[in-house]
Amino acid sequence: MGGLVARALLTLQDFNPDLISLIITQATPHIAPVLTVDRYLLDFYDTVNSYWLLNANTVKNVTVLSVGGGFRDYQVRSGLTILPSLNIHNTTISVVSSAVPRVWISTDHLAIVWCKELVLSTVRALFDLVEPDSNQITQNQEKMKFILSHHFVKHTAVDHEEEADSMSPFFGLKSVWTEIGSSSWSYSGSNEPRGKYFSFPVLSHRRNFSHFHCQSSVLDGSPWLYGCTKSDISVCLEGMDLSLESELLPTFKIVTLSLNHYLNLSHIIVYIPRTNGNKEFTLHCEFFSEESRTATTQVPNVFSFGISASKVDFTSSGLMHTLQLQDFNQIYQAFTVYVESKCHSLTEELPSVYRWHIPWSNEDSFTAVSVPSSVEISAKLHVARPVNDSSVSVLHLYTSRDCQYQITIRTSFFQVLGQVIRFHGVCLPVYIVSNILLGYGRQLSNVLSTGHSVEFDVALDSAAKPYKVDPIVNVLKLLLRFTWFNTVWALLFLPELDAVILTNQGNWYPLVSLFLFLFGTGIAYWSCILFHFFLKLLSSLWGALRRPSVVSEHGRLITPGGLGLIIFLNIISWMTCGAFALLVIYLLYVFKVVGLLTLIRTLKNVLNLAPKRKAENEKAVDSRNVPENCGVKECPLPNARLPALGRDKFVSVSAIDEAVDNLRMHFTVLNLVTWAVLLSAPSLTYWFKNLRYEKRLDPDPCRHVATVLIIALGILIKSSTASMKTSKLLKHVARIQLPVSVAVVAFGLVHLYRVSYFIAFSLVLHALSCFV
Repeated sequence: MGGLVARALLTLQDFNPDLISLIITQATPHIAPVLTVDRYLLDFYDTVNSYWLLNANTVKNVTVLSVGGGFRDYQVRSGLTILPSLNIHNTTISVVSSAVPRVWISTDHLAIVWCKELVLSTVRALFDLVEPDSNQITQNQEKMKFILSHHFVKHTAVDHEEEADSMSPFFGLKSVWTEIGSSSWSYSGSNEPRGKYFSFPVLSHRRNFSHFHCQSSVLDGSPWLYGCTKSDISVCLEGMDLSLESELLPTFKIVTLSLNHYLNLSHIIVYIPRTNGNKEFTLHCEFFSEESRTATTQVPNVFSFGISASKVDFTSSGLMHTLQLQDFNQIYQAFTVYVESKCHSLTEELPSVYRWHIPWSNEDSFTAVSVPSSVEISAKLHVARPVNDSSVSVLHLYTSRDCQYQITIRTSFFQVLGQVIRFHGVCLPVYIVSNILLGYGRQLSNVLSTGHSVEFDVALDSAAKPYKVDPIVNVLKLLLRFTWFNTVWALLFLPELDAVILTNQGNWYPLVSLFLFLFGTGIAYWSCILFHFFLKLLSSLWGALRRPSVVSEHGRLITPGGLGLIIFLNIISWMTCGAFALLVIYLLYVFKVVGLLTLIRTLKNVLNLAPKRKAENEKAVDSRNVPENCGVKECPLPNARLPALGRDKFVSVSAIDEAVDNLRMHFTVLNLVTWAVLLSAPSLTYWFKNLRYEKRLDPDPCRHVATVLIIALGILIKSSTASMKTSKLLKHVARIQLPVSVAVVAFGLVHLYRVSYFIAFSLVLHALSCFV
């Protein structure tokens, strides 16, 4: 977040933007927060990004470099690290670490700050940015961006200080030149006492070929490729330095020249530098036609599940091949690419390098393999292709000349799911709460119709249906395309539909809502089972530490003690932190549910003793004036040895049923409040870490919702199912849970903090139904 704070400095009214000329950020989520757990964070993002977009002229003297961690960063996906001002002015650079020259690896969120390869790239860039005259960072924006691009986007494989001069002398004699007449040439050697020059005539190859390509294993920073503009190579003592067109790859450096861009060249000269020792190097060069080395294929459909595949064979020998992938431009697409090489010779001097190139963003990835080999490459995107962009993703194969390659592309179902979780995993709490609300409504309907509640998993199984939520949201999204509906929407003061926001960002696509709803249903179901199991273990421990007693569940909803607790916790909320007060009432509710579990176990144990005491009861019939046909369920039990339920009360099956109904409803309420507590955890963590400086969290994003939840839970903690059966509001409360579950999905996907508001709304209605 430090990178965002640095950009936020310029939004301060009295801050001088001339004080900053360069900002380097690593794994900073510039686009949006990873979790939108409060509205203050969203307001902060809107303020910063809007300022940079609307005041481009003010910040044009500030160069910003943003580096993302790639697919290994599970905390901040790299799509969020791309600067929003990228399309407004050209003083920003966004790149993924897997594409950074001399790094070529993905990093996790912590390793990105101490990854040695990335640290060295940053240090080299900072040294090059220092002006030798002033010993300060340069203020020349063009030079600054050029240096940063050199070290973080495309390294030209030559030293930076040598790049300024495009004309270089040839320190050689006429006898040193060796002219290569063939279109393909290789050289290998070691311990060269003096440099060598090899010239390739361009004019004789221009008719048949469109490009010239070289691969060199020498990775030093000296110039090595020149272009001669003289027709006679013997008099060409000075030429154009073409090393600026070269590029550094993980195992060698390359250069690919389009002959149409250098129409004035007569010769291309390759320089073999002087070496001492046993350092071996290899050089391969060739002329080739781009059409013969380029293939295009359609990627398989995402619903093919790997059954169908796209196959491409490169049978022509050569150093470079290009595969263009049509319709590979969406974030939900993910493929496994199998590249198999078959070589005529078993010994190759240089390995092969496969490079994914994404034209609309710097998120390239590299794979270096020895040949012959068979390798799997994962192909997926960090950012969807912009709407006004028609470029295609490309797989470049820098290969060995004696090998043939077969490429097979299959849809990877598990990687598709991984993309869904990567981009929309933060939306899962929304769908989980939506499912819980549907099950909650079914339980309330059962209380209304039968007088009894059902288990939450049973209610969830019957009520959690995708067609109850998704079609409504999709219809609203469709209607919002019409002006008249937008007008009505605005008159109702409704916020913008979150699905529309995600669609405009390119992060929403068909069926993703269905997948997330099914995931949410599964998580809600199994978390309910595990949570119930945990509470049962806690109840067993509680029963072992404390002697169980049977207490009456009937009483007033508001008692002096309960009212005092509500007032006290609200004072705590306003004096310290709302999330802390919410956690306290939540723990009290947990003990309430644990006490109900202990009560039910005790009641069942008491009831199970009845058959054993049957003989004693029959003997005591005459003395206690009990009819002979008294059944076990109605007969009073000896109170001397059994816990008392209350004066003149009998332990019966109906008492257990009532306690079970109360437990089911309280467990669902606790399940809902659990998610409200989890969503308030960041505020609680921040308040706790800042406690030594300030006791009160201000501003507190959870204070108001905590106040409402404390009042509602303070009432519900004393409530019972019996008090709701005759409620006039119960019918409406049960029915309104479906609209609330739809509203959670409609307005909580981007604004996650709103989920707590909807939970509080449902619980307030539940509390009111206990009175009316």
